[in-house]
Amino acid sequence: MKILAICSGGMDSTTMVYDAASKKNREVGMVTFDYGQRHKIELEYANRTAQRLNCPHYVIELPIGSFLKGSALTDRSVKVPEVDYSNESLAVTVVPNRNAMMLSVACAIAAANGYEKVYAGMHGGDHAVYPDCRPEFVDAFDKAMVLACGVHVTAPYVSLTKMDIAGIGARLNVPYEDTYSCYNGREQHCGICSTCRERIRAIEGVGLVDPTEYEQH
Repeated sequence: MKILAICSGGMDSTTMVYDAASKKNREVGMVTFDYGQRHKIELEYANRTAQRLNCPHYVIELPIGSFLKGSALTDRSVKVPEVDYSNESLAVTVVPNRNAMMLSVACAIAAANGYEKVYAGMHGGDHAVYPDCRPEFVDAFDKAMVLACGVHVTAPYVSLTKMDIAGIGARLNVPYEDTYSCYNGREQHCGICSTCRERIRAIEGVGLVDPTEYEQH
């Protein structure tokens, strides 16, 4: 089976790529999106994974960030939350319809290049605030893409927690030094933004030594 995995360069989607590649009779490719995100440095980390696994890597420019006002990920006038995640802090990181846009493009690439499925890395902790990370969205989009181009959409971790995913990464020896999570987008992880805090808890929570260099921790 040929699988095209959307990989941002973060720990969830990178674990998903390693997980898919570990299965027998799987041929895995990656697609990564530059959509004007503040943390564009994550693309470099996605490329590390593609090189380690020697898999095809499609890097797609979606120059839409300047039009997506109000999200801390694309609008530099909005401060990245530097507190533990809550529905309120998560809300300022919503990029409207981001997953729908990415999945649509990924499915087109998959259809043109012989991939049967597109994998997306959303997890259970995303459901409360991100509408396009919910199981019902994934199910509906899968049906739409099968009708549109014959490609299935799957989110293998949609019911798992971040710590569950870190546990899979530990089992597979995923090199988390090759992943990037910080929404502030600096050279080193800041260690205090909401997603850095979540990353630290997940990695340390499964007993791994965190290889990440943080500005503060």
